[in-house]
This record gives sequence, C-alpha cells and structure tokens, in this order.
Amino acid sequence: MVTPSFVAVEDQDAVTELLRAQLDGLPARSPIYADLFAEHGVTPSTFASLDDLPKLPFTTKQMLRDSQAAAPPLGRHAAVDMTEVIRVHASTGTTGKPSWVGVTRRDAAAWTDMVTRAFRTMGASREDVVLHAAGLTLFVGGLPIRDAFERIGATFLPIGTGASEKAVLALETLGVTALHSTPSYARYLAEYLRARGRDPKEFGLRKIFVGGEPGGGEPAFRQLVEQEWGAPVTEGLGNADMAPVLFGEVPGSPGMRFTGGRHVVVELIDPESGEPVAAEPGATGELVYTSVDRECCPLVRFRTGDRVVVNGLADDGAPLIRCYGRTDDMLIVLGVNVFPSAIRDVIQALHPRTTGAMQILLAEDGPRVEPPLRVEAEWGEQPGDRDELVRELEGLIRSRLSVRAAVTLVPPGSIERSEAKTRLTRRTS
Repeated sequence: MVTPSFVAVEDQDAVTELLRAQLDGLPARSPIYADLFAEHGVTPSTFASLDDLPKLPFTTKQMLRDSQAAAPPLGRHAAVDMTEVIRVHASTGTTGKPSWVGVTRRDAAAWTDMVTRAFRTMGASREDVVLHAAGLTLFVGGLPIRDAFERIGATFLPIGTGASEKAVLALETLGVTALHSTPSYARYLAEYLRARGRDPKEFGLRKIFVGGEPGGGEPAFRQLVEQEWGAPVTEGLGNADMAPVLFGEVPGSPGMRFTGGRHVVVELIDPESGEPVAAEPGATGELVYTSVDRECCPLVRFRTGDRVVVNGLADDGAPLIRCYGRTDDMLIVLGVNVFPSAIRDVIQALHPRTTGAMQILLAEDGPRVEPPLRVEAEWGEQPGDRDELVRELEGLIRSRLSVRAAVTLVPPGSIERSEAKTRLTRRTS
C-alpha cells in the first residue's frame, strides 16, 4: 500500500471508505476537480483503495492561487457556499499575497481534533500555563491553537507577536510553564531577556513547543534554545491549506509522528519525479496531503513543498520525520540543492564563537545562485581569531553541504531579528 506507515493499521479501512465517499461527490462540489480529473482521464471510481492514490493528479499551490483569482473569494476549489463558512484563514507564499482558506463548523472541529492530538503528543497537559507568542489573526497557528489548548484544558495566554514586554510580564507573574512560538521567536525572546540583564532559565519554563517554520529540528538550533531556557523543545508541523498541525514530536524521540488521524492521508514522494517513496528510515522526500472529510477546501494530493527526512520509526512502526526545508526556499548552486536552514545549522554549531544569526545575500531571486554563496554571519561572544572563524565556516559549509561559500562576519546584533518567521535570505539589489 502507498500509505500504511502514515495511516494507522486500525484506521486504514475507515480512511479508505471516508475518502471514497469524499471523492465520489467531489467533481460536482468543486469545479477545479471536475476539470482536473477530466484533464487526467480519471474519475472518483479510479480510487478503490489507498494503493490507487498515485493514479490521481496532484494539486499545487499555484493551482489554488489561480483558482481564487478566477473565482473570488475562496476559489473554484471551495466546495461549499460562503454561508457555510464560519472562519477564514490565510497562508502567504513567496508572492506575499494571501491565499484564503475557508473553514466550516465541521472543518474547525476536525482541525481541533488534529491539533489537540499533536500537542498532547508533544507533551502538553491541562496543568500547563502556555504563553502563546504566535500570530492570532489570519495565521492558522493562532485561533486553532487556542482551540486545541482549551480542549486539553491548559491555561492559554494569547500574547501574540510584537508584544515581548507583555510576554516578559506574563513570565514574571503568571507561572508560565510552556512557550508556544516559532523557533525564531524562542531564540529571539531569550536574546531579548539577556539584553535586559535577565537569564531565561530564571522563569522556570518546562516545555517549549515550536512550529511554523523549519528550525525546531536543526540540532544546533535546538541545542541553543534548550540551553538558553533550560527546557526541552518539541516541534509540530502543519500546513495552512490542510491543517494547522498534522505532525507532533514525542519528547525524546528522533522526530515527529503523524497525528492527523482519519482526517488526512499523507504520502511521501520524490520531489522531482513525483513517484511514491516508502517512508522508511533514511528516506527523504516531499509531503503530499489528501483531505479525507474536508467540507470547504477538500484537496487531493496537495504538494506541500515540505522536504522531510525519515529519522526512524516509533515502537508501533510510525515514521518519525524532520522537516529540513521547503521547496520555495531551496537554492541551487552548480546543481547542488541547498536549504538556507542547513547553512544556519552549520553556523549555529559554532556557538558561542557565532551568535547563530545569519543571512544569505542574493544578487537576484533564486533558486539558481552563482558560486560562491554569499553568507553573512554574526560573530559571537567568544569568536577567537575571526579570520580563522571565517575559514572554518567556509570549510564546514563546503564539506557538509558541497557548495562553496564566501562568509562575511558582522558584529552581534547586526542582522535583524524577527518575532515571527525569520527570513534567511536577503536581496541585495
């Protein structure tokens, strides 16, 4: 079967039946799939079991953008009337233009089920007081996260972004046990505290939940955050167009396991050929999602662009994954694929000689970049000989990532920090 390792054995028959029922009515409800199925010569009856998923066409993010441009507000893939939609979220891609995501009452309940399961997997409990330092507006990592923590019974502190002073006040007065944020903000808040003469460890955090961007699984980045706060990091992974959190990391495990239950089917594919990849230890590929019981925006074989590696298997055989980058972020240097997050991990590995902050400087938009890859990195509190540090960084990047880099060191604090997602590349012209 295509997906036995992501769909629990006991759920496979139920998932197959639910998906078959969804596909049966999909062309009539969603014009984009009436056209797409006809274009590829398939019908809902093409799908009889999970083995048949690869027979169905992919859906891409650009298709969704085009769909909404052609039929605003929610697009030709929205399968219900706007009167059935109780909430709208948005995702932003490389264009920066929002892509609207409608949610019905049943969709919202399914999201809460999935996100609750993910955070319980990551170690959240009703005893937690959670400082939520992520967006609370259109971002899917906001209100749906609140719903999940309320389902768990934890105390939820909706600080949001751009409010670090309030975050510190909450840490000082409300007995905060857990932080939920992007990986960038977990690091940013620690630096914010140290700049004001405070040690992050003094606040006694016991858990740090991160998501929303790659980074939480980078070994050097994670080590730095855990050292700063004296608390373990666990990460989750989701997608604005499918569900806020679909994977969650069991504390102490080598990766995240699928926590979407019967609501989503996950495939791992080769990003170049589109062929299925067995989710076995050591395998790499792109995640593809199919919604099983979605009302408003049911997607079939949606290519997420998330590149993952299978780090191992849980005791029940479930794959444990790490996300190491996104297709949208990938750079190509003389035919070698390079993810900015991998460059960051090399630089952070030399902390405290570096601060870990870095940016890749691009003369023009990628993905193709002429060597050497220009990298700007901050020296740290104990840089030693800076010329030697540059040579070591360039050597590590070349040996580990097979690309030639030209590293420039800049003083600590020179590279802009972000309270939201951190951009690891910068156009210079």
